[in-house]
Amino acid sequence: RYVYTWHCPDGPGFSCPFLIDTTGVYFRRDGIAGNYLGGTSPPEEEEPDTSDLSVDHDYFQERVWPPLARRVPAFESLRPRASWAGYYDYNSFDRNPVLGRHPSLENMFLAAGFSGHGLQHSPAAGRAVAELVVRGRYETLDLQRLGWERLLEGQPLEEDGV
Repeated sequence: RYVYTWHCPDGPGFSCPFLIDTTGVYFRRDGIAGNYLGGTSPPEEEEPDTSDLSVDHDYFQERVWPPLARRVPAFESLRPRASWAGYYDYNSFDRNPVLGRHPSLENMFLAAGFSGHGLQHSPAAGRAVAELVVRGRYETLDLQRLGWERLLEGQPLEEDGV
């Protein structure tokens, strides 16, 4: 994935949340000085070569900037300041997290496979796994459907929003 940063002192203020446009282009504020970061995920058939972490700067101009400028008029004249490329890791089985006690390794608990949502889900996942470790069961949220059983049984958890 490519991530780009830009400066726009007249851009959306602090009340602007992490925003994902209907086109898939996203952005969020990056600090308090009018800086932002954003990008978009390409369709699977256009995924960049994973052996090359060079940033395609034309991708910003062609795919990211036009929807940004339509969504936020203050972004019409922006130019990226910096960029980076990185891997988008995900659970290839069903792109959903796998939580809980490992089915064959004693005393091993996992919270993995969040497919880019780990930071967003970490408070709930951490609490749930802590409850499993300490109490032996989920108490606050029942997250059994995210357990290992679906992988072992070959039953993916269908989720359209991932």
